[in-house]
Amino acid sequence: MFAAKPVNLRNQQVEGLFRLLFGIMMVVLIVPVLMIIVMLVYKGGPAFSWNFLFTFPTDGMTAGGVFPALLGTIWLVVVSLLASVPLGVAAAIYLSEYAQQEHWLTRVINLATINLAGVPSIVHALFGLGAFVLFLKFGTSILAASLTLAVMTLPVVIVASWESLQAVPRAFREACWNMGATRWQTIRQVVLPNALTGILTGIILQVSRAAGETAPIMFTGAVFFLPFLPAGVFDQTMALALHLYTISTQVPNVPESLPFGVALLLVGMVLIMNSTAIMFRMYLRGKKKW
Repeated sequence: MFAAKPVNLRNQQVEGLFRLLFGIMMVVLIVPVLMIIVMLVYKGGPAFSWNFLFTFPTDGMTAGGVFPALLGTIWLVVVSLLASVPLGVAAAIYLSEYAQQEHWLTRVINLATINLAGVPSIVHALFGLGAFVLFLKFGTSILAASLTLAVMTLPVVIVASWESLQAVPRAFREACWNMGATRWQTIRQVVLPNALTGILTGIILQVSRAAGETAPIMFTGAVFFLPFLPAGVFDQTMALALHLYTISTQVPNVPESLPFGVALLLVGMVLIMNSTAIMFRMYLRGKKKW
């Protein structure tokens, strides 16, 4: 009486086909990434050395290292995080915890978020040039470039933070309110700590995009070459993404391993930053009790 019926066998076959299909799709996604990394390691590995990491470019950018570009990329990513994360989390808190009913302000914020996410990076570059370089008179500087990157990546932070706040059970909030806590005390002591892992997801995505963008920084703060390191946010800087574009398209007689080495360093730096954030997120997630 427990023998498999024809409909059960057919369902198992369909299930097996879909499992095979999804497995193939996963392989199709993973294999190109692995091939890119293997190619970068194979062709860019010979360029790696202490001199490559900690010296300035020489011989018209055809030799030497990438230290000023590496340091400049770190500057840009860190300052853009400092600008976008507080603003993005604050907007998400308002949308999740205070704007309980749909009205014109929440519609404007949602519309602006959706539009910002779809704007090409070159348009953000022109906006940064007009708003931060010319109007606010920051000049072509790390600050102007970082604020441009912050505006460009702000939708990712807002959406990730809003979804994380919404994922916190409402019972947590109600328990705090029943104990006499104010709305802000509940958000600060209960909601934000439990939503931190999801907020970190948005930060991880921002780091990846901010480190690899070229157009927004090309007009606002990054330069072809500087013989000195930036001393503050109002200085110009080199950046790995722009340096890679420059030596790949504008500089003749560049050794083949040099552009691949810069690309490998950029990918490695993003992976290190993301891995650190992911491990911290896993640590926080392990401390959750729900």
